[in-house]
Amino acid sequence: MDRLLYLLVFVLFLGSCSEYQKVVRGEDLAAKYKVAENLYKEGKYKKALRLLEQIVPQYRGKPQAERIMYYYADTYYQLEDFYLSGYQFERYVKSYPNSQKKEEAAYKGAKSYYYLSPRYSLDQEETTKAIEKLQEFINTFPESEDLKEANALVTELRNKKERKAYEIAKQYHHREDYKVAIAAFDNYLVDYPGSSFKEKILYYKLESEYLLAIGSYESLVKERLEIAQDYYNGYKKYYKTEGEYLEKAEEIAQDIKTRLELIK
Repeated sequence: MDRLLYLLVFVLFLGSCSEYQKVVRGEDLAAKYKVAENLYKEGKYKKALRLLEQIVPQYRGKPQAERIMYYYADTYYQLEDFYLSGYQFERYVKSYPNSQKKEEAAYKGAKSYYYLSPRYSLDQEETTKAIEKLQEFINTFPESEDLKEANALVTELRNKKERKAYEIAKQYHHREDYKVAIAAFDNYLVDYPGSSFKEKILYYKLESEYLLAIGSYESLVKERLEIAQDYYNGYKKYYKTEGEYLEKAEEIAQDIKTRLELIK
C-alpha cells in the first residue's frame, strides 16, 4: 500500500509539473496569469516569477496590471532579490499612487534598500541610500503601523555609518598620522554630535594631540601641549566623574601639566 501511495503521489507530481510547463510554454495569457497568481498565493515564488516575467509586459495599461505588478515586485522581495524588489516597488508606487497597497509597497521598497546595506567595514553608499528611502517612507506615512520599525531601522543604519566613520578616524590615530586623525575626529563630531562613540572620539582626539606634542620639535611642544590641555577640558566637560577613558585622560592631563611647568 505504501508503494502504491508513493507511486500515486509521484504521478500527481509529474502531472502538475507537466501542466505548469505546458502553461509556461503556451501562449494563453489568461492561463499564465491565473497560474502565476495561484503559485504566488501558495508561496511558490520561483515558479510564479517565471510566469510573471512573461506576462508583465503584456498586461501594461490593462486593469489587471496593478495587481500583477505588485505580485511581481513582491515575488522578488520574497526571493530576497532586493535590488530588483526595491526597483520594482518604487515603480509600483509611482505608477499607482492611489493603490490601496501603496503604503505596503513603499515600505517593502524601503526595506529592500535596508537589506542591501553591507557590514560597517565596507563602503556605505548603499546604507546612505537606505536611510534616505526609509526616511522618505517615514515622512510620507507618519501614521503608518510600520513607523516604529522604520525608525529603528534608520537608527541601526545611522549607527553603522557612525561606526564606519569612527573606525576610519581611529585608523589614522593608530598609524600615528595625528594631524589627519585630529581633523577626522573634528569632522566626526560635526557630522555625529550625538554619537554613541562620542567619548572615544574626544579621548582619541586628546591622545592624538598629546602624542603629536611630545613628538614635536621643541619650538612646537608648548603650543601643542596647550591645545591638548584644551582637548582634555573638552573631554571633562562631558565626562567629569564617569567615563571609559577617564583614568587615561587624567593621566595624560597630569603629564601635560608637568611638562608645561618644566617649560615655563
